Amino acid sequence: MTDYARADGLPPMDDYGDEELRSARRSWQRVDLTDVLAGHYTPPAPTVGARSDGVGLFYPERLHTIASESEGGKTWLALASARVELDVGNAVVYMDFEDDEGGIVGRLLALGASRDSIRDRFAYIRPEESIRALGNREDLEQVLGDLRPTLAVLDGVTEAMAMHSLEMKDNTDIAVFGALLPKWIASSGPATVALDHVVKDREQRGRYAIGGVHKLNGLNGAAYVLENRTPFTIGTVGRSTVYVTKDRPGQIRRHTLPASDRRHWFADLVMTSHNEAFVEVDLTPPVDKPEDFRPTILMGRIAAALAEHGPLSQRRLMAAAKGNSGSKRDALELLILDGYVSEKTPHELLKPHLDGGDSQ
Repeated sequence: MTDYARADGLPPMDDYGDEELRSARRSWQRVDLTDVLAGHYTPPAPTVGARSDGVGLFYPERLHTIASESEGGKTWLALASARVELDVGNAVVYMDFEDDEGGIVGRLLALGASRDSIRDRFAYIRPEESIRALGNREDLEQVLGDLRPTLAVLDGVTEAMAMHSLEMKDNTDIAVFGALLPKWIASSGPATVALDHVVKDREQRGRYAIGGVHKLNGLNGAAYVLENRTPFTIGTVGRSTVYVTKDRPGQIRRHTLPASDRRHWFADLVMTSHNEAFVEVDLTPPVDKPEDFRPTILMGRIAAALAEHGPLSQRRLMAAAKGNSGSKRDALELLILDGYVSEKTPHELLKPHLDGGDSQ
């Protein structure tokens, strides 16, 4: 048999013994359809990660992507999902091709993850050479086997492909990389999430990350694109809209609202930064309301609280004004954008707001 480099990174077939070949999965054989025809088939469910209302983000054993511009929130969304899994006792593997352990673990701690859960059930991996290099695949296989993670994150697909001498814009190379690493990881059980970049030109961006339509077609889970609305900076409230651009099993899209360009609005990623060590992240469901809707009553209550008490931290301001927490954050953001309230904390009323705060 010819000795060739397999796309999935496994050894040539000549390296396997007869017993291994007999026990291997034979994917070109006829599939038994008995359970499907008997009505026993259960479609995949998104049970990994969670929106604030409990709707899951990722499917076990499937490949997903999160794409955004730089600082659009994709890493925060991945880490917020990691914290959800850690909080319920599951394990997470995080392969980082961009940052370092201080940056990633520091963010996870700021989100409120416990140090014990990070130490015991969060595996941080910082690859410096190809998975094909001697012993690397075996090392990763050992981590996956020991922890049995429900979530695996690949942060920095562009850098990961370059490490493997693969070209991001080459559809064949994209398919090779998918089989080499993310799909291989997903086959061991975890929902696997690759973090990617969108093209810089908003007009040309559409539904796709860098790499084009082939990458989108190669997913068997869900693809998310984040569009930043308000920057994520220390001491402020940042917001990105989370869109679903592909949902192969179809169990996530039914919890969305239609948006433009065949995208579906899944959530708003709202990050409230109190300081470098304390960050609250909410993944709020979409709300079907007119585009010109403004929570004027809540805006009035927030302005009235600032007029009465003077400058307040965001936490104290949210406590002083009655109303739903998520809606109050929306109202505060509008007051900031309209120039009524200072962006930096403690928030200060810059000019009178005419809408009353107690009419309902």
